[in-house]
Formats: sequence, structure tokens, C-alpha cells
Amino acid sequence: MINEYDEIKSLLKKSRMLHEQSAPINLDQDVEAEIDMDTQPQEDKEKSYRISGGKLTLHGKSQQDLELSTDEKTAFQETMDEFVDEVSDLSDFGTLNMYPNNVEWSGKVIDFDIEFYYTIGEKNGVYINGNMIKLDQDLIELINKLTSYYEKFKSKWARILSQRKKTSGKGLTSFEE
Repeated sequence: MINEYDEIKSLLKKSRMLHEQSAPINLDQDVEAEIDMDTQPQEDKEKSYRISGGKLTLHGKSQQDLELSTDEKTAFQETMDEFVDEVSDLSDFGTLNMYPNNVEWSGKVIDFDIEFYYTIGEKNGVYINGNMIKLDQDLIELINKLTSYYEKFKSKWARILSQRKKTSGKGLTSFEE
């Protein structure tokens, strides 16, 4: 008479034989791999464009997020030109970084040896950095110019961020220089 122990032993033996005959299937591993793929966030991508000596970098999750429109290219050119006209013609510009929810741009006003940083989105504002800055009327004028130009910058790039959100899902014209 076969008891439960012998029955389990027999079933286990049959199971091993079937397993050895066919390709090994590890359902736990396959399911785990699928879960990992679904839960891992997409990696951020970036693409840089050189525009009239300046650099604009788009950040996003999809290829569409990295496409630069004609309006965005024009806005960047205008931003640099207006800064030179309205703030200081002795400036070096850093990269303008455009993310899905904010824009960051930095540079240096050479004649004052001051670095500026503009950001809209999560940390709105104008930031400056420098060493041993002489406090005088010229510096006060520069700070006023940086602050007043920031309002123009903020308005222009907030509008562009808004347009990008509206056009997500639609194709944009891409330019690379």
C-alpha cells in the first residue's frame, strides 16, 4: 500500500524527469523581469543644440521631448541678443537647460566678474555669485538690469514651456547645428 510519503516522492520524481526533458522554465524570473521593466522609470535623455555661439540643451524622457522647434531656436537667439542689449555686452553665456517643467540659464557678466543664474519653474528667481564684489552705483544698476531682464526671460520661456506641453503628442521640427 502506498502511503502519502511514497506518493509525494513519486510525483516529485515525475516532475524532475519532465523538467529535465524540457527546456528549463523559470516563471518566477520571467515575471520578475517584466515587473522590473514596468516599474523602472525611463531614463532621462538630453540633446544639445549650438545656436549662434550659445548652447541649448533639451531634457526629457522621449525622443519627442528632445526636438527643437523653430520658435524655440528663435527665442534662444533673442534671449542672448536682448541680454547683451539690456544687461551687458560683456557676457559669457552658459548652457540654457530646458526641462519639461523648468528652464535654467546661467552665464557671467565679465566686467563685474559676477555669475548670474536664471531659473523658472520649481525655483523661480535670479541668483548671482561672485568674490569681492565692489558695492557701488554701477553694481546696483547691474542688479536692477539683471532683475528687470529676468521678468522678460521668465515670460518668454514660461510661454515656451506651455507650448511644449500643448504640443506633446504632435511632431515638432528638429534642427541641429
